[in-house]
Amino acid sequence: MTDATFDEYDDEDEAGGGRRRTLSNTQLLGYIWRHWTAEPRRFAMAAGIFLTATFCDLAIPWAVKDLMDAVSRTRDADLAWKAWGLLSGLYAAYYLLRSTGFRLLNGFYARIMERIVTQGFSRVQSYSSDWHASNFAGATVRKVSRAMWGYDSASDALLLMLMPTLIVLGGLAVSMGVRWPLVGLFVAVLVGFFAVYNVLMAKYFTQPANQLSNRLDSSIGAALADAIGGNPVVKSFGAEAREEQRFAEVVARWRRSVIRTWNRFNLTGIGQNLMLIALQAGLTGMLLNAWTKGQATAGDVAFAITSFMLMAGYMRNFSEITRMLQKGLDDSLDVAVFMRTPPQLADKPGAPVFRGEMGEIVFDKVTFGYENQPAALYRDFSLRIAPGERVALVGPTGSGKSTFVKLVQRLYDVQGGRILIDGQDISAVRQGTLRRAIAVVPQDPALFHRTIAENIAYGRPEATADEIELAARRARAHDFIAGLPKGYQTLVGERGVKLSGGERQRVAIARAFLADAPILVLDEATSSLDVETERQVQAAMEELMVGRTTIVIAHRLSTIRSADRILVFDRGRVVEEGRHGELVGAGGAYARLHAVTEGAA
Repeated sequence: MTDATFDEYDDEDEAGGGRRRTLSNTQLLGYIWRHWTAEPRRFAMAAGIFLTATFCDLAIPWAVKDLMDAVSRTRDADLAWKAWGLLSGLYAAYYLLRSTGFRLLNGFYARIMERIVTQGFSRVQSYSSDWHASNFAGATVRKVSRAMWGYDSASDALLLMLMPTLIVLGGLAVSMGVRWPLVGLFVAVLVGFFAVYNVLMAKYFTQPANQLSNRLDSSIGAALADAIGGNPVVKSFGAEAREEQRFAEVVARWRRSVIRTWNRFNLTGIGQNLMLIALQAGLTGMLLNAWTKGQATAGDVAFAITSFMLMAGYMRNFSEITRMLQKGLDDSLDVAVFMRTPPQLADKPGAPVFRGEMGEIVFDKVTFGYENQPAALYRDFSLRIAPGERVALVGPTGSGKSTFVKLVQRLYDVQGGRILIDGQDISAVRQGTLRRAIAVVPQDPALFHRTIAENIAYGRPEATADEIELAARRARAHDFIAGLPKGYQTLVGERGVKLSGGERQRVAIARAFLADAPILVLDEATSSLDVETERQVQAAMEELMVGRTTIVIAHRLSTIRSADRILVFDRGRVVEEGRHGELVGAGGAYARLHAVTEGAA
């Protein structure tokens, strides 16, 4: 697959910022630290337990030295048994403390992972419709779910592996330096070089490759969701083989990248092993040389060998530590970026709830344009819709009809002017409360893979079964629902695929009935219905519109004959307005649209 075609699966931006954002390892470590310290007492207890266990491990070479000296020099049985008891006690304490620490960490980690994924989901939910339109759902799902496991890997690497490694290596270097300055200096220099080598290799050699692998991993989720979501289209064109090939190319690109990443980790490990060989040869050789000169005992040599084995065990894991840590940080990157990037349409601090029951809508000198368009769609646009008025919006594609409704819902912020509903500036109130006052029935209703009852009650989850059934009856949906094996408890499938287009439309209309909002938006709400059902639903909608401000987006002009006012849009302007008969008689833009649609009918 070429870079150009791969870009189809690459998000346009990380969090609505336009360009891909990244964070340094230091910033990512700060992100993990904030999660740790959200429960300071539990974190301090866990860290203290593992710290104590590490000091037990650090003391083992000295206990071995005492035991060997007692056996080889003094031949004092009591002293030997005491040394044996100390060594055995250190081992027992080490394993007991670690087991206790792991038990404490289980709940601590699980709560943090829960918090990471729920906060990530909440932040993604808060992003604008434009952001969601620019980012693949499959890639976003992958990023959010991957972040909690990234935290798990990074935390294990830091708390359970890196911290003990640094304490043991540093502690042994210092304790050796006190007794044998040259040996301590040799160990300290080699350990320091080892640490610097790993940090530099992680930052400049393995991290870039690993981050690219993660992006390609996200592209797998994006490509998979794109193809599965469009499966009906794939089948209708018999394009299964083509989609399989397309997906295989995305996976193949990931495979090449992840092999390169793993090879870089392996090359880093080769350098680590060479330094381990140098440590073994140098440490044991220097103590053996001291023994030959009578400057060290057999216990000292045993101490050197035990110290090397202990240090080698930790250092040998350093490759795994750096790999786990870097991968964990990289896996956490996307959600960490999300959490640092505020929503594009944020509520103002202390914003009040929206309180409106009349449904008056006023556009006051509104200027608005989409980011990807060179010119503004609306310029100083003003319009008033009276409470309870039924207004139809007509006009060619791109004329501004759908944008009008999106602005009323505050899915975008205007660049100039203001929009008032019942006298309240919608940019100053809480978005959730505003949108709950607007019931929308779209042309292609999206249902959740939940029961029919849950989908109807989505706007009023506290609704009773009787209220749900009444809404379905008014939407002419009860009969087909009652005929299903599980009735209102039938699962509708992802996006409602188990229902026909007309059935989905009627469930969406029932949802609008139950929401009982003062403003109603109908976007070709009867477009998927047969003629007989359309008549029935139209009658039900006439009842629903009574006493509510209604905005109807229409392409079939026959559905808006009863509108109080028809607004004809063209390039973000209202070029004509009036009732159906008046506009047809005027012989203008609406009359021409009417002639075309009537002729097509």
